[in-house]
Amino acid sequence: MQERRRATIADVAAAAGVSTSTVSRALSGHGYVARSVAARVIAAAEEIGYVPDANARNLRVGSRRDVGVLISDLANPFYAELASGIEGRLREAGYHMLLVNNGGDQAEELAAVNTFAALRVPGVIVTPVSEHVVGKLVRHGIHVVQADRVVDASGADAVVGANDVGGRMATELLIRRGHSKIALIIDEAEWTTGAGRLAGYRTAHHEAGLTVDEDLVAFAGFDVDRARSVIGALLDRRQDITALLAANNLLAQAAYTELADRRISIPGRVSLVAYDDVPWMSMVRPRVTTVAQHADEIGRRSADLLISRLQDANRRTAVSVLVNPSLVHRESVGAPFGGSRRRRRSVAPATPAPATPSAGLSAPDAAPGPVAASAASRGTAGSTADAAAPAGA
Repeated sequence: MQERRRATIADVAAAAGVSTSTVSRALSGHGYVARSVAARVIAAAEEIGYVPDANARNLRVGSRRDVGVLISDLANPFYAELASGIEGRLREAGYHMLLVNNGGDQAEELAAVNTFAALRVPGVIVTPVSEHVVGKLVRHGIHVVQADRVVDASGADAVVGANDVGGRMATELLIRRGHSKIALIIDEAEWTTGAGRLAGYRTAHHEAGLTVDEDLVAFAGFDVDRARSVIGALLDRRQDITALLAANNLLAQAAYTELADRRISIPGRVSLVAYDDVPWMSMVRPRVTTVAQHADEIGRRSADLLISRLQDANRRTAVSVLVNPSLVHRESVGAPFGGSRRRRRSVAPATPAPATPSAGLSAPDAAPGPVAASAASRGTAGSTADAAAPAGA
């Protein structure tokens, strides 16, 4: 079938019996056009299927409303929610999101940078994988906001979760319930996400007078199957473990599945705390206690920061915004197996301070404090202890 020729502004002018300049004024809303003439132009454009060329218009007026968004893993519910938050706020402000998923591949990430540069987008929000991605975007004259993690702190804006606070509050919960053999399952500690959560885990032990057992810190990578293998080997080697802290939602999935396949009761034999609050955690039984990062909020704050940067391109100081996590209490945490509790130094729960941007934002632009989860569907945020509901087999 022969491809139909795309309608042009000249076609609209011919159909409406007016000049091309009249069509331009009628469709853009800029400049005077009699109401009856404007109606005739709009009707003609709709009839022949004319769509304005946004790229050509941007070149004429010297402005672009397209923003690049480069996400590392859209299959991960956390990043999907983050992208949704970005898109919603950009749409409210009259911008369009050009979304690219690089699947965590550095080569794909850098290819996307070239695409955004060719499209002349004024700004990009990125969950960076390569340490080079930010610098390359900046060299192309593109404003950058790093979301979720920071790989370049030298000059680019960033919106991240307070990972050290989250790691600390999750570990403190387990310590308060009497656990001392707490295994941390973590992907890596090179990015700010993993490094912060590991730091929080260590801080909670130190403040409780406990020594961190380095053998219980397991680096499991980014693949669920590999993580299951690492967790299984750890459980075989260290049968004194009474609690697992999984440092992201994929590792939590691996831990939950491995425990279930081994018929290890949660929390009867092993307690489990996750990081990220994704839907499956409130659908399984027992429902999983977790640290909610508020991905949607991180996304919206990232969009706000980029929009403010585009509107004030002369501002030089990089801005970093922290979004505080919150603890969502459900049923996957109980006392250690056997019910015994050793006396520990009292540990006050980690209370995130109101987030404050490091530079350049006024108070209304600061990140909010924790967002309470719905008690009905997501558990109760802020309760003092989890209910110790036994798991199935």
